[in-house]
Amino acid sequence: MTEQNLDLANLAARIDRLESLDQIRQLPAKYALSLDMRDLDAHVGLFAPDIRVSKDKTGRQHMRAWLDDTLRLQFTGTSHHIGGHIIEFKDPDHAFGVVYSKNEHETGPEWVIMQMLYWDDYERIDGRWYFRRRLPCYWYATDLNKPPIGDMKMRWPGREPYSGAWTELWPSWKDFWANRPEGLPEVAEPAPLDKFLETMRRGAPIPKIRVR
Repeated sequence: MTEQNLDLANLAARIDRLESLDQIRQLPAKYALSLDMRDLDAHVGLFAPDIRVSKDKTGRQHMRAWLDDTLRLQFTGTSHHIGGHIIEFKDPDHAFGVVYSKNEHETGPEWVIMQMLYWDDYERIDGRWYFRRRLPCYWYATDLNKPPIGDMKMRWPGREPYSGAWTELWPSWKDFWANRPEGLPEVAEPAPLDKFLETMRRGAPIPKIRVR
């Protein structure tokens, strides 16, 4: 390959990466809008065609049926506010990321607010990026007038409180509280730009998340 062809190939790869980032960054915003407006066809279309819904069910049809039941039974209305989004690539067609979400739910006589983050896996299929998986990690959920002070911050109406795995992806949380350095602490080198999440995760296992 000539130097000119190599430069063109590098430029094409960089443009592809930028276009991929833009597509992926729009997925959580599209997720929030379609869910809040109850456009379930638009919503499930954001996920890979063979998305896993349960141990024995896959595909968008099963996902749509599950969403329909869940939304009708639990929520009169919802609003999802998308926060910061960090994306890293495994290869040109596979990526993962973290995005914050602050949510509000009208559920019967109570107004439940929630703070959480999603650990996402993304996949490009036939030139288009989709969610391959969304892992919800919750900090709290509680009635608007009941601050979730203390442990077991997931406090849905009519259910026993439980913990929401807000910090379980990140070893730094336990390390921070278990170890307080004496004197001037050592500081690690900055994480590579394309491995910020990987560096923070330090190989920690994916937690098992309780479904609300």
